[in-house]
Parts: sequence; C-alpha cells; structure tokens
Amino acid sequence: MKITGARTEPFAAIRKRALAQAGAQSSAARALPADKAGFLGVSETEMTPAVRGALQTLLTEIDDLRGEVARLKAKLIEAEGLADRDALTPVLNRRAFMRELARVQTFSRRYASPASLVYFDLDDFKSVNDRFGHAAGDAVLKAVAERLTGLVRDSDIVGRMGGDEFAVVLVQATAMTAQAKAEALARTLEQAPIQFGDWSAPLHLSYGVCEIPHDGEPEAIVAQADAAMFIRKRERQTG
Repeated sequence: MKITGARTEPFAAIRKRALAQAGAQSSAARALPADKAGFLGVSETEMTPAVRGALQTLLTEIDDLRGEVARLKAKLIEAEGLADRDALTPVLNRRAFMRELARVQTFSRRYASPASLVYFDLDDFKSVNDRFGHAAGDAVLKAVAERLTGLVRDSDIVGRMGGDEFAVVLVQATAMTAQAKAEALARTLEQAPIQFGDWSAPLHLSYGVCEIPHDGEPEAIVAQADAAMFIRKRERQTG
C-alpha cells in the first residue's frame, strides 16, 4: 500500500531551502531601523537640544563630585598620617605606636614568629635643656628619632613614647637578638654627639628589652621593657 502525505524530498534540498529562508529573515531584520536606546534612558527622538544641555550639565556635576571625593580622600589620608606622627620628631606618637605594637603581637601569635620591644631613655637629657635651651633639646630629640629610624629595618617600628623616651619594635627578633640590636643601636648613637650651632651634646642612652608575648596587653609589655630600662639605668649610675 502506498502511503500518501509522506515527504519524499531529499534532505539536502530541505536544508538548502531552510538556509535560504533564514538568510532572507536575517536580511529583513537588518533592513529594519535600529532601536536606539539613547543615553540614560532618553531615546534619540527625545534628545532635544534642551535635554542634551541638561545631560551635559549633569555629567559635569558628576565629574566635579568625583574630583571632590578624590580630594577629600587625599585630605583624610593626610590627616590620618598627621594624627599618627609625633608632633616634634619624624616617628610615630605613643598612640599610633601602641596600635602597631598590638598589630605585631597579633601577627606573632598567628604565625608563631618572634618579635621584641626595645625601650630607650636619654640619660641626663634635662641638662641639655638647662644648659643650651629647649631648642637644643628639640634638636637632640629629632636627631635621635632620625638616627633610630635609619638604623633599623623598614619593617621595624619606631615611636616616641613621650619626653626623652623612644621605643622600637623589632619584628622577627627574639629577646637575645633584640638585646644585641639594642646594644648596637645605643653604641652607635653614643659615638656621634649631636651638633647644634657651636656646641655638641654627647648622647648617653639606657635601654630595656622585652620579647613580645603572644598574650598580654600592649601597655603591660611596654611597662616591662620600661622596667628593664630603669634597672639598667640604675646599674649604670651606681656602677
């Protein structure tokens, strides 16, 4: 029996006709006018001169706001930096130093790496102020801060703790390593008197060392190093 209605056209012919139809549809689509979305939701037909002017004003204001935000960010960064710096010397103030000490302590605890604190005090600093004046004393403090910064690694932290006292955090340093470094720093500083005008002031430093424990408050760590410094100062005075 012959089945009617069945497609007997070869597949190649069917494929050729389908491709032709698809090509025709594509050409027709290209012939249609493009649907322009415009700018900021405004179509091309609505883009009148007045609208263009308003959009241009808006874009200018956006650029001005971006510039103002950038300037404010720069000022904020500068203000934060100034807030961390000692008012006289080019090192961290006590508040910022204590914050960095806590950060180093956290890092040491997390990665089981040693770090130590060295606490310095300038012996007989009052005599410099009394003999040569406070300007000379300020020059001594600035010079000590600059020298300490130049003698330690970039990863180490130097701060002025107040008056004639300075502290240094030595990362990756055990108490033994820090003791040797503190002795070398004191010796180097004492070998070069501070020059101020026509006079020179010799430096004498006492120091205390404390390996930073993984637990404990930063203030307690500083107090321990300060106590070690005081013991050393007393031994030098009575020795």
